[in-house]
Amino acid sequence: MPEEISPESSPVKVIPSKELKVLYIWRAPSRLFKRRNKEFWTTVIAIVLLVGLILFFVKEWFLIAAIIALTFVYYVLSTVEPEEMEYKITNRGIIYAGTTYLYESISQFWFSEKYGQKVVNLELRGGGLVGRITILVGKGDQARIKEILLKYLIEEEVKPNFFDNASKWLAEKVPLESEKKTVPSNPS
Repeated sequence: MPEEISPESSPVKVIPSKELKVLYIWRAPSRLFKRRNKEFWTTVIAIVLLVGLILFFVKEWFLIAAIIALTFVYYVLSTVEPEEMEYKITNRGIIYAGTTYLYESISQFWFSEKYGQKVVNLELRGGGLVGRITILVGKGDQARIKEILLKYLIEEEVKPNFFDNASKWLAEKVPLESEKKTVPSNPS
């Protein structure tokens, strides 16, 4: 008969886990949103038709279908406003869209602005399919979010990689919409 091991003589030490504590909760849209104008969609449709025509002569039917499908998805995301959702920072990680991202899986964070909206960027470790998460600050207090995250993570912006630089260059060289605002004429 095997000898019973008492908890005192057990070689495995049981460490009680920390209780989950929610440190901050805020509400914000689920994704970035920018309503696009007619000029933008005219340019996009012209580019898609041109690329589709080239691919038609090469007989790449699936690639044509994929480009049309992606254009449709982008159109829907640009016309339907995102729903507002709840974000939580806990003592173990960040809860976003029903998924908990532990601090051990996040290497750093930084704040930036896109489309006039403040965002928190989280760089994930491991270089998997999702390497970066962008969370909108929305109705949250940026100073409070920063104060809490600095206890667990370092604040350092990631240097742009090749794809970041290439997309920035392409956006500058091939603008899909003009950034100039029309000024009403003043008759004198």
